[in-house]
Amino acid sequence: MAYIFLDESGDLGFSQRSSKWFILTILLTNNHRKVEKSVKKVHRGLKKKYKTVKELHAYHADAITRKRVLRSLSETEDLKILCIILNKRKVYIDLQNQKSYLYNYTANILLERLNNKKVLNPKDEVKIYIDQRETNKFLKKNFEDYLKSNLKKWDNGKIAIKIKPSHTEKCLQAVDFISWAIFRKYERGDYEYYEVIKNKIIGENLLFP
Repeated sequence: MAYIFLDESGDLGFSQRSSKWFILTILLTNNHRKVEKSVKKVHRGLKKKYKTVKELHAYHADAITRKRVLRSLSETEDLKILCIILNKRKVYIDLQNQKSYLYNYTANILLERLNNKKVLNPKDEVKIYIDQRETNKFLKKNFEDYLKSNLKKWDNGKIAIKIKPSHTEKCLQAVDFISWAIFRKYERGDYEYYEVIKNKIIGENLLFP
């Protein structure tokens, strides 16, 4: 069984207050329990006043928590990271006005690049977990159908897509920290967190370079 977890960092706005970059990140593993344990271990180690928090989120965490999560993930066997970096300054005007399509398109390109890496065993069943960003049922269904139609090209016969809130899935919290660390590198020129996890990155490419 192969498990793919996908999350994002940055935003798809195009105003002066928006982020300059948008990052989509995949965490790939055949043993999601080890990834879950990494997140749970850090959560258990939080100070008492923070333990009521339902989930770990990189943006809200302090520096110590961020490094603990990333360090634990960097030491986790059978974990691979692949990300796509959207250069928003190069996005065509018509795509800027179609944010849902732009997200779907970018996510599909990232999954295609993962498949082209040939790191998945064709005999493995694949489960793809994606952090829920849309509450609109129509947009969620459209996204899922779009991916399913493109995933038919994969050699793997059994592929399931699950769109879930991150508080229900520890591995989505893990990829949130990873995506945030990569985002900091591009948005702020801050490599401190990226350096902790870079040994697990098997693909890091620009879209619209």
